[in-house]
Amino acid sequence: MNILRVFLIAAIGLIVSCADVPTAPRAPPSSQQVTAAPVPSPQVTVEHGEIATAAPRLTSAAPTVARAAPTLASTATPTPLTQSGQPASWWFVFKFNAKSFPACGAASVTRSCSFGGTAQPYTQYSQQYVFASDANPTLQKGNGCVGDTQTDPLGATFDEIYNQLFHFVVWNDQFYDAPKIQGCTQSCSAPWGHSKGTLVWNDAGEGMVLQVTTPSWPAAASRDSPRTTDGNTLGCVKDNNVLVSQHFFALKLSKDDVVKVLTALQNASVVTDPANPELVNNGGPADIQTLVASLGTRSTSTAFTKETLSTGVALISKPSKLNVPPWQFVSAVLGGPSLRTATWWANPKIYTTTASKKMSCWDSSLAKPGRVEIATTGQWDGTDFGLTGGPGPDFNHAKVGVSISNAKHLAIFGDMNQQGAVSSNCASSQNGRGGLFFVVEDQALSSSITALIDGDTAPTKAP
Repeated sequence: MNILRVFLIAAIGLIVSCADVPTAPRAPPSSQQVTAAPVPSPQVTVEHGEIATAAPRLTSAAPTVARAAPTLASTATPTPLTQSGQPASWWFVFKFNAKSFPACGAASVTRSCSFGGTAQPYTQYSQQYVFASDANPTLQKGNGCVGDTQTDPLGATFDEIYNQLFHFVVWNDQFYDAPKIQGCTQSCSAPWGHSKGTLVWNDAGEGMVLQVTTPSWPAAASRDSPRTTDGNTLGCVKDNNVLVSQHFFALKLSKDDVVKVLTALQNASVVTDPANPELVNNGGPADIQTLVASLGTRSTSTAFTKETLSTGVALISKPSKLNVPPWQFVSAVLGGPSLRTATWWANPKIYTTTASKKMSCWDSSLAKPGRVEIATTGQWDGTDFGLTGGPGPDFNHAKVGVSISNAKHLAIFGDMNQQGAVSSNCASSQNGRGGLFFVVEDQALSSSITALIDGDTAPTKAP
């Protein structure tokens, strides 16, 4: 018994001794708790005969983390880039149409589809472009395929958006079912806004806005929630949205600016889905989150908004229920300067209007507009190109304008076309839709765009 007791006491002491061995302290939990998901079989999709294999990924609790050591939204500020590593307050890109400047220029340049998709076998396309920025506001010719490189403003900026963990909203009235939008067919018509773009911000609410005119691009703003049924790179999307001319405008935003842009988007009834992680990653300050949650609905507003942002750029929002011709509306809100515009000019056409034109499709809240010209051709470096809407390679889907009458040198980047009516059927086409307009006052930029869209002008009435 005594020997048994001695062995028992020794065993208890050994157990206690082991329990008292100190262990290394645990690292505090991170703000994003990553858990390993069951490893799935590789996902294989077939796009135009090519097989793409998606590697298994880790999942996390909001948001999903798919790469090592990501830059968190709280430690970086989204900023427009003219190329990788070159920040700007704003930049503007005009992409040419396929007839005037085909493909990407040099035959050796190929599309890499950096943000998803495969290079599409379009019969004709153009990703040649000119661009300007606050640092160099005179238009200059760029190199390579716009939207697909680290050396062009659109590609470098979208790479920053897509490959970092920012909060974002993507909106587009022409997603073409990728993704599907409840209540719409392939696209969303009136009274939804005729507007396209991406807004991104960090945890502090600082960010940038990217206005685009391309149908079906972008349709996702993070590699962690990629577009699943189509490509997400210019030149790599099933819809040939690089056949005709397009424009892109990026602008740096303060936190207060982000609030103003979200308010303008809601007023314009933009098409998005806050429940779809491809389109929305909500977060940041509480007031921003509340505004984001309100998007994806049709506004009942009849009042426009006009705000001056921290960069001095003006932001105008037209609601769908303000049934007036879009660019006459812009002239009125800006105090009545004469404008020259280049948009998708197609039926139902709004012809050039003079300052004395009487319009029954108007609103008492608006001042009198100035002359609004419709540019039908433009030119760059001796090459002419079309600036009207239509099927084919010599047409235009950009929406740009310049002031041509007063001391202010304005460049205007809009969402809306000169389609609708100045009298009767006042809700026709773009009159009955919402959209945004960004107004930059810069003499060199305005003069440069004026030269770009200098050419033939539509008459004041149908022939």
